[in-house]
Amino acid sequence: MTRTVFPYSAQDVSALARALNRELGALDRKLGHVEMLNLLARSAGFRNFQHFRAQHEAGDSLARAPEPPPAIDHQRIERVARHFDAGGILVRWPAKASHAELGLWVLWSRIPRGRELSEKQVNALLAGHHGFGDHALLRRALCDHGLMARTPDGRVYRRIEQRPPTEALALIRHLAPRLAA
Repeated sequence: MTRTVFPYSAQDVSALARALNRELGALDRKLGHVEMLNLLARSAGFRNFQHFRAQHEAGDSLARAPEPPPAIDHQRIERVARHFDAGGILVRWPAKASHAELGLWVLWSRIPRGRELSEKQVNALLAGHHGFGDHALLRRALCDHGLMARTPDGRVYRRIEQRPPTEALALIRHLAPRLAA
């Protein structure tokens, strides 16, 4: 098990000494490791060692610079967009799995959120957004990629709410004007 090092400091050494003396004076036995950690943490003004540790980790987390957003591969988005026609309809299933997944995110964005749909409704919805006649492929792929959920009997489908990857968002935004036109 790896050991994390937490710097220990007290604002007032005199108050720390008094608190330690008071806590140690109340004991009639030798302290165990965890008890000693809790005693030191309480002496520094924390509830216990877990509180001390949580405060330190939260401070580290806030001090870290936020991660920059991932770079968007515009060429990939352009390649995937070629699978959609001028009206935003998916005209052919991409051969590359990574391109197909981006295309699924576009279809996912067109499924109404928060609604339960029957298989027939999902098929009709998908039929309106693709032109190659295989709504079953799309329905299964949406479920397999975790974008939709279905009941075990396959009667009820619902969109799984989540934040699309950066490139999927870029593709959805790129294709939105085509759908509106």
